[in-house]
Amino acid sequence: MKDEYDFSQMKSRKNPYAAKLKRQVTIRMRDDVIGYFKGMSDEMGIPYQSLINLYLRDCMAQQRKPDLSWKS
Repeated sequence: MKDEYDFSQMKSRKNPYAAKLKRQVTIRMRDDVIGYFKGMSDEMGIPYQSLINLYLRDCMAQQRKPDLSWKS
């Protein structure tokens, strides 16, 4: 292996996986919701944002819709 490499002649190209990357968004959630997912993430050993993403992807795959009927 060389001690130094010359990258000046190297041609750049776009990342082929860039379209599959996650997109950063800002979302407002109540503290109790964040606390719930943070607690579960501690138990499972994964970041809470990844856990929320997994849950939302599961909802999308199962085509779940929220129940917006209000109890009186």
